Amino acid sequence: MNATLNPTGAAEANARSSILGRLRATATPEPLPLPDVKAWFEAHQRSEDSAQRVSRLRAALEAVKTEVHDTTAADWPDLLLRLVAAKGLRNLLIGTDTPHGAALEARQPANLELKRYAESIDSWRDVLFDEVDASLTLAKSAIAEIGSLIVWPTPAEPRLMSLVPSVHFVLLDVATIHADFHSAVATEGWKDSLPTNALLICGPSKTADIQQTLAYGAHGPRELVVLLRHAAPAQPGAAA
Repeated sequence: MNATLNPTGAAEANARSSILGRLRATATPEPLPLPDVKAWFEAHQRSEDSAQRVSRLRAALEAVKTEVHDTTAADWPDLLLRLVAAKGLRNLLIGTDTPHGAALEARQPANLELKRYAESIDSWRDVLFDEVDASLTLAKSAIAEIGSLIVWPTPAEPRLMSLVPSVHFVLLDVATIHADFHSAVATEGWKDSLPTNALLICGPSKTADIQQTLAYGAHGPRELVVLLRHAAPAQPGAAA
């Protein structure tokens, strides 16, 4: 039996072959050059000193209801304990074997329970969500331009410490404040090493419903308290 040729099918095959032929014959365009991001930021870099960066960061944080306090390496534990007492907090979550946690433990505060994050979340989820009033974490650095804290979770200070408690205290060394995001990424070498989570925190947790009513603490801490740790001033007569 002779096969019957389907004219429609043959036409479709010819059309497909023609289209594919034209596509294959088209020259591949040269890739567009990548923008020189580093040069752009250098050309638009602000001329400012450390004090001006601190001022910009503070203004941006306070604009979104963040509480900001100045302190020093020697004074910050006492300042933190005064703030905790003023807020009527019963306990404070600290990391495991961190220098700042040890500094607080050395004070042996009488009316404050210090809880170490020393267990897996599965074993104390209810305690973390229902019984912890506040937490303290160290910020890796900050970005003055957008008013953000960079929090770098570690096994000693897991991500949940900055997401679950209602009040989040953050200790930030002013020497680590960058002018902009590009400076932070380049200076700290983010391309070589990133954690599973890198957090940019711009203020307390907030959300708004369809009626545009703003509420704090719906998806995280309702209060963010930043302790700006300044270097101690040089003592008169000290060697340069």
